[in-house]
Amino acid sequence: MSYTNTILERLTKLHPKIIDLSLERVIDLLNKLENPHLNIPPAIHIAGTNGKGSTLSFLKAGLEASNSVVHTYTSPHLVTFNERIVLKGKKIAESLLVKYLEKCERTNRANNITFFEITTCAAFLAFSKHEADYTLLEVGLGGKLDATNVIQNPILSIITPISIDHQQFLGNSIMEIATEKAGILKPKVPAVIGKQSVEVQEKICSIADSLSVPTRLFGRDWFSKKYKNSMIYEDHDGILELPTPKLEGIHQFENAGIAITALKILKATDNALVKSVQNVKWPARLHQLKRGPLLDQLENHSGKVELWIDGGHNQDSAKAIASFLSQPFEGSSHIIFGMIKSKDIKSFIAELSSLTDSIDCISIPNEPASLTKEQIFKETNPFHAKTYMAENSSRALERIITQSKNKHNIRVLICGSLYLCGQILQNHS
Repeated sequence: MSYTNTILERLTKLHPKIIDLSLERVIDLLNKLENPHLNIPPAIHIAGTNGKGSTLSFLKAGLEASNSVVHTYTSPHLVTFNERIVLKGKKIAESLLVKYLEKCERTNRANNITFFEITTCAAFLAFSKHEADYTLLEVGLGGKLDATNVIQNPILSIITPISIDHQQFLGNSIMEIATEKAGILKPKVPAVIGKQSVEVQEKICSIADSLSVPTRLFGRDWFSKKYKNSMIYEDHDGILELPTPKLEGIHQFENAGIAITALKILKATDNALVKSVQNVKWPARLHQLKRGPLLDQLENHSGKVELWIDGGHNQDSAKAIASFLSQPFEGSSHIIFGMIKSKDIKSFIAELSSLTDSIDCISIPNEPASLTKEQIFKETNPFHAKTYMAENSSRALERIITQSKNKHNIRVLICGSLYLCGQILQNHS
């Protein structure tokens, strides 16, 4: 175990719960650290259920194309914790990460604080010590009580599509969840709002109006969609025809539209708008693997083989995956599926079951929060007659190959959890 991981392991033990939404502990530690969050580069705060990371990535690509220097904060990480804190476009160096984590740990003095809260404080500390033009902050969970919501003066707020997720923390109704997400809105700070249901949009607009927030709403102030081999973006300034976004999935046209709207508020050039969709990078979201041991297993298969991963884990992300699987493919499609305990298997797999030839259920290796393959199988089997259990992705792939004709084209999607995708990406690219 690296020294960084040793520190991170200690930080996980500072609170009995993984998630305990509150701002009190964060504010207390930040005060002791001399409030670094008040001295970070201008912040853009992003909340929502789906598309936060993709939207942030489109926005980052556009800002960097404008020669802006950008910090980013995202979670969870896929392979290494360093991914969460990006300074000036690069993952934070190990030495700096250790320095800021240790300072937060010493200053906290073993007081009760969640892992996400104390590492968010470390991120603010890092951002305050390095100059940049913008800081892009992705909300961890919810909005109102998320550790990132200590930011009181962002230059822009963004709310991506909201759906049912994390009910145990945010509320059982979509309106309760929307209220929590809209908690990032600040008085008179402009906000870009992605596509929402009618009731969610009305709730967000009501909260925005009470705070005198100027809003730009999908469907009212701007619109984006796929058109032939292009992306069409339309707002009060007119129509733009842009390249197809580099991220797969029809939902990415809307995520890109959110970012373009934000970029236009920030007075980005037309070239930056183009580059936002061309240069974007966001792994494990309908991400096709090109090399690695799983692909090596397929070397002797003479048919066409595609191996994809996607970390989406709720019903709306399953709908996005379903749209992808619905695209024409001359061969069979298969799912390898793992999920953590807090997620709703049934609503997820119900969207996908009719679009796949088989489903292999696996436990996420070395992940305590993972459901067992038996638990996943029990919930999944009623949706698909060809549901199997496997020890891991490699074994599942073996079964798929064995039961496929040698010349048969195969498309395999490993999905259900970012933790699962992160483990795959450790050995693949």
